[in-house]
Amino acid sequence: MEVLQAAVDREAAGHRVVHMEVGQPGAPAPRPVLEAARRALEDGRFGYTEALGARRLRERIARHYGDSYGIDVPHTRIAVTTGSSAGFNLAFLAAFDVGDRIGLAMPGYPAYRNLLGALGLEVANIGTSAESGYVVTPEMLIAAHGESPLKGLLIASPANPTGTVMQPEALGALIETAEDLGIRFISDEIYHGLVYQGRAETALKYSPHAIVINSFSKYYCMTGWRIGWMVLPEELVRPIERIAQNLYISAPDISQRAAIAAFDATEELETVKAGYAASRNLLLDRLPAIGFGDFYPVDGAFYVYVSVRGFSNDSVDFTRRMLTDAGVAATPGPDFDTERGHAWMRLSFAGTEADMCEAVERLGNWLA
Repeated sequence: MEVLQAAVDREAAGHRVVHMEVGQPGAPAPRPVLEAARRALEDGRFGYTEALGARRLRERIARHYGDSYGIDVPHTRIAVTTGSSAGFNLAFLAAFDVGDRIGLAMPGYPAYRNLLGALGLEVANIGTSAESGYVVTPEMLIAAHGESPLKGLLIASPANPTGTVMQPEALGALIETAEDLGIRFISDEIYHGLVYQGRAETALKYSPHAIVINSFSKYYCMTGWRIGWMVLPEELVRPIERIAQNLYISAPDISQRAAIAAFDATEELETVKAGYAASRNLLLDRLPAIGFGDFYPVDGAFYVYVSVRGFSNDSVDFTRRMLTDAGVAATPGPDFDTERGHAWMRLSFAGTEADMCEAVERLGNWLA
């Protein structure tokens, strides 16, 4: 967000900036969502819903699991949240106690670590590498648990910032190991739908005890609507409901009404995804030619996590100069990886293909 602020400041001063720093879709919400919101506005009255979410939306989400994954999930196990951010808060508050140790893949989304720290929970960073396929393996989990017992493990697939997707059998093996060790498994599935290599499977296929967090922000292009959901094990439904009642009362009524229609916008959303795929292919083809040949597998999401070691050992300074000199905004790696992130940066290709072409051209000219 600091990079975004610096980019906005440059734009206010009259400079052109290509935005590759923020992980949000460049497309607007799909037409059925906008139409549903307009109808809701004509109704004119918005109020609180049930703390776990409006029943119609929860039932539609439950149907989505049957349609997309072949899994029967009752709506009573679904909680609608104010974006996935609220889902993580609720999960951490309901599942863990102060002092509990939670495993996170590194590199990974920094807000996990920040939220856990704010709640008095300890973070155990589990570093990934090419040797592990850039994912946490059962052996790595056993080793981390052996150092000091873990109470939870949070895994994202597709992951931010890497775009790495866990193959279904690998995900199943990791969940089985976690449960054998008595470790609560939390699955961040907010980039489901945005997969280019392999297939993203839901953790619900392997365990009814996993906590699944998803969102309408990424695939459904609804970031600003602040609407997401959780699928909960039975024993956490009532605790989550009580905490949500006190913290949020309910997710926004208009966003809940509109979100129901998101599931009817598949054709439009797949067109948006095809645009991401084209931008992904463009970057994977052209980045090596300008010196960025070392990057994580871009299986899903809309990020390339790329090494800057050919140019700098300080990605914070490198991205600052890149913004100033080339007019391209990107996110430096230290927030994603406190140990190795100085050598990496994240490029988002959620913008237009034309923007990606311009970014590569600007970077090539700058680095020549």
